[in-house]
Amino acid sequence: MKAVLDRFEGEMAVLLCGDEEVRVDVPKKLLPGEAKEGSWLDIQCNMDAPGEEQQRAKIEGLLSRLKNKKQG
Repeated sequence: MKAVLDRFEGEMAVLLCGDEEVRVDVPKKLLPGEAKEGSWLDIQCNMDAPGEEQQRAKIEGLLSRLKNKKQG
């Protein structure tokens, strides 16, 4: 997906994404250092199945520990 860096608002960058120019606020520090107002960016979002599974296991472990504390 393509996005244009519309403007900066403090430490945030306002991106207008896709043909519909959906507004997305992103911390400036996550953008390439040379990005400036009017810059076009290539944005990608990909699924991370192993990362998702790892996060689910982490949450299940935390929930298990909380349940054990309540029972004990």
